[in-house]
Amino acid sequence: MKKNPSQLRAIAHLSGPMMVLAGPGSGKTSVIVERTSYMIHHHQVPETGILVVTFSKAAAREMKERFLRLENRSGSGVTFGTFHGVFYGILKCAYGLDARNILSEEQKKQFLGELVEQYGEELRQEGEFLEELGREISMVKGNRVELEYYYSKNCPDEIFRKIYLGYQKKCRALRLLDFDDMLLNTWELLRERTDIRRAWQERFPYILVDEFQDINPVQYDVIRLLAEPRKNLFIVGDDDQSIYHFRGARPQIMMNFEKDYPGTQKVLLNVNYRCTEEILNSAMRMIKHNKNRFPKKLSTPNEKGCPVQICQLEQPRQQSLFVLKDLQKFVEAGGSLEDAAVLFRTNLEAENMVNVLMEFHLPFTMKERLPDLYEHWICRNLLDYMEMAQGDMSRKRFLAVMNRPNRYISREAVYEKRVSLESLRMYYEEKEWMCDRIDLLEEQLKLLRQMKPYAAVNFIRHGIGYEEYLRDYAAYRKIKSEELFELLDRIQESTKGMDSLEQWKEHMEDYGNKLKEQAARQSQKSEGVTISTLHSVKGLEYERVYILNVNEGSIPYKKAVLEEQLEEERRLFYVGMTRARKKLFLCYVTHQFEKERERSRFLEEVEN
Repeated sequence: MKKNPSQLRAIAHLSGPMMVLAGPGSGKTSVIVERTSYMIHHHQVPETGILVVTFSKAAAREMKERFLRLENRSGSGVTFGTFHGVFYGILKCAYGLDARNILSEEQKKQFLGELVEQYGEELRQEGEFLEELGREISMVKGNRVELEYYYSKNCPDEIFRKIYLGYQKKCRALRLLDFDDMLLNTWELLRERTDIRRAWQERFPYILVDEFQDINPVQYDVIRLLAEPRKNLFIVGDDDQSIYHFRGARPQIMMNFEKDYPGTQKVLLNVNYRCTEEILNSAMRMIKHNKNRFPKKLSTPNEKGCPVQICQLEQPRQQSLFVLKDLQKFVEAGGSLEDAAVLFRTNLEAENMVNVLMEFHLPFTMKERLPDLYEHWICRNLLDYMEMAQGDMSRKRFLAVMNRPNRYISREAVYEKRVSLESLRMYYEEKEWMCDRIDLLEEQLKLLRQMKPYAAVNFIRHGIGYEEYLRDYAAYRKIKSEELFELLDRIQESTKGMDSLEQWKEHMEDYGNKLKEQAARQSQKSEGVTISTLHSVKGLEYERVYILNVNEGSIPYKKAVLEEQLEEERRLFYVGMTRARKKLFLCYVTHQFEKERERSRFLEEVEN
């Protein structure tokens, strides 16, 4: 493809620092690949002296394949790698490490699970907690925060510190490094060992970094050490697409690059070859509301195209049916489902759309595994109450909910395989106030037995006081109680129209089986419309894109309170919008869970 002047300038650059601001769809990968080729053929730079580094194995592999196609050969001395791959290579040479020294994700999960069991029993129930805990440990390491000054976002600080120290101790005892240790150890090695640092600086006099907006402080410091003293550092990225703060990415590193490297040459790849003019202009109108960014104007040689459609729907089901009908029309007109994507802020929100697609047998591919709502511990708690009301008083079931809300029942009081409230009363016979609590529980279970599932869930929430427990738990976990109440709302919504507990359980089993069938089909062959979160669709493009639930609380997400968090939410929405080549639908609902919902403030920015 013929190159535009900005691309040509970036490709022809040889020495000193350069920052390439690459807007979406501006051909950044081809610039990196062609610059690598240009250096070899026009400046006789040895292939082995070039390091091209990025974040994912897939991106590194794609760049290497494109380079080899361009060169029309099967092998090359250029190093295309991920940060972790390159840093592992440095440590391997210095310390003789091998694959057995690298902690696998399975081992990491196992270690964290054992430590949570030991220090935070109440947190055990929650599947996602381990993932968030792992991310938080990574954040502490990546930002080199002193543990004593760190305040956990996920659990009580004392518990976090115990888990963190226990995790480090386990890794050291087994001589294992996790990904963050690899980064930190490489930084320490290069900082302390001048001889090793010089050897690697000589090895790679030219360094190119892709997706620079996603870099974290340790990665940046290692790259800076490697780039000395020549400073031949060629960075490519888009500050408007920095969306991985939760993984440690810091967009301000890119914003401050020219201060760190005075005399940096800057190029803006300002031609978007992907989107229509209408889609690009709408996305630019919205993103310009961010203050912490490089101002830029982008243009496109593509047609003007259709205006971005902002669609108001009453309820999530109507929203899903609207998308379904539009997809059916698209296919009837000769379009391919593989060229369409339905995007959400979180994967939990995709549940309604997935239900409708399964109901109407329209094929789809999930970018992430959709969590089964009915496997969530909150749903299990509700089922425990309802099963107990029907007479199933097994010890395991009773232990799970006996203090949700807190009734001050001791585990020692529950020693039988099948719990009898009479024996509990005998255990507490000298404590009248405890007997009153047990009497109340018995009365509540009797009332619950008569209720249909929707009323039963409502009674557990408000009559029994389960929401009160969730408020306390949310405070303990340092999360907003609204997040847990939203899950409750979703579960309660699914009970509508169910006449009995048995019918609801059948529905749950059927839904779980359909999800498993979908996952099995997808593992054999990916087909149909893509269902994805906004995060997971970065770097991809589709002819037709639907972004759903463009409502306050979803986009921007309810957790985003500070200005910098809102700016990241805006960038995330920008990433979603710029995935679309020809048609973009932004849909919001006016009601959900029998409450009114407000449309997103970002829609105002798109329109004006």
